[in-house]
Amino acid sequence: MPETATIRPLAAADRSGWGELWRAYLAFYETALGDEVYEATFDRLLSPDHPDQNALLAVAGGRPVGLVHHIYHPHNWRLEKVCYLQDLYVAPEMRGTGTGRALIEAVYAAADADGCPSVYWLTQDFNATARRLYDRVGGADPLYQVCPPVTAAAAVPPLLSSFSKCSHTCAAAGATATGLVPSAALRLSAVSARRHS
Repeated sequence: MPETATIRPLAAADRSGWGELWRAYLAFYETALGDEVYEATFDRLLSPDHPDQNALLAVAGGRPVGLVHHIYHPHNWRLEKVCYLQDLYVAPEMRGTGTGRALIEAVYAAADADGCPSVYWLTQDFNATARRLYDRVGGADPLYQVCPPVTAAAAVPPLLSSFSKCSHTCAAAGATATGLVPSAALRLSAVSARRHS
């Protein structure tokens, strides 16, 4: 059985290990980015000039085995910022060990410490493994949006607002949003907010 991972902030020495994990995450979603995007993203994640972009790593056996990126941003319905959990990836050999849950809980802890009362994220409908984890973490009050795959023709990923059970009632399972991404309708379901303040 693999050892339990330790969660810690990304550091400058992590460039190679972080890059391998993020490339594997993007490959799962059939996405590739230019080297300049990797370099710029890594630099922003470490830069004090970009305090709203953050990364945590799960480390086991002296090497990175998981990552999570989270971004704070303003929300028109709140005075405080909210937290978008953008990317979550755990190496295949560490899945089922609690590493994914630990990364998510570390984002909640960071958001709490930074005064963000809400954390949310999106996932693709075909990612059944991740959806099972998210359902366990969120319990009866999941906080993610489920979307069908975005076509390769889409120039940018879908930009969706967070639907929140405690904010409004637009999140009924099966609600449909169209026109957000070329050639794709995004089905929104199992959506609500987890308050953790």
